[in-house]
Parts: sequence; C-alpha cells; structure tokens
Amino acid sequence: MKYLTSTLEIPIRFSETDAMGVVWHGNYLKFFEDAREHFGKIYGLDNLKIHDKGFFIPIVHSEINHKASLHYGEIAVVHSKLIYKESAKIIFEFEVINKSTEQIAATGSTTQVYLDAETRLLELTKPEFIIEWENKQNWNDEK
Repeated sequence: MKYLTSTLEIPIRFSETDAMGVVWHGNYLKFFEDAREHFGKIYGLDNLKIHDKGFFIPIVHSEINHKASLHYGEIAVVHSKLIYKESAKIIFEFEVINKSTEQIAATGSTTQVYLDAETRLLELTKPEFIIEWENKQNWNDEK
C-alpha cells in the first residue's frame, strides 16, 4: 500500500467542548477536515487548487471510532494518511492522539470523489492534474 502522511497539532478550544469539558463527538470530523487542509498545504494540493482546476471533491463516506476523551486546553495531534488508489477517489485515514497522555482519542477515515465543477457530474477517472501530482510524490510503501 502506497501512502503519504502529515501531522497537525490542534489546541482544543472551549467552543469545541460540551458541558463536561469533553470534545463534542461531531468536532472530530472538523479535526479531520483541518488535517486534510493541512495535508494539502504541505503537499501542494489544496482545495482551492483543485477547484481552480475545475473540480469539487465532496466527501461521500466518513467514519469515526471514538476511543478516549479530549478536554478543553489539551492538544490533539492528528496524523493523516492519504492512501494511494488507482480509482478516482481520495481516501484518508486519521488517528487523533491526546498529546499529553499519548492516548488515541479517535481513529477514522473519509472518502472523497471528483465532481466536475461545471456539470456537477461524477468523474469516473482521475483528473490528469491529479495523476501528474501523484507521479511527483515520494510515496511511502507498506507491504
């Protein structure tokens, strides 16, 4: 399996917690989005660049497995992994870790597809600029 990784630290804000001071479960999807945006900046493939090339990349599937709580004032370390696929989809896997306790707070994944921005039709093959981008990357390889 070929993949690329990035890591982002996110300080937990008061507005991201519930009355018990625990990160509200829905905010983990926001953390995943922040990690994808960070990944795009690191690897030169951010959402604006994709949009400028004439595509949208909506999420068609997301999954979260909650393992331990994060609290106001702590730091979440989000590891993201882009999994290389031959097909026209983008799959990220995530691991959210509490920096102070080193406990895994959550794991999850998202799947995105390519839509033509003008027609809003699903692309069945990868856009050419994505293939070019992939060919320039130094992929990690896990057997």
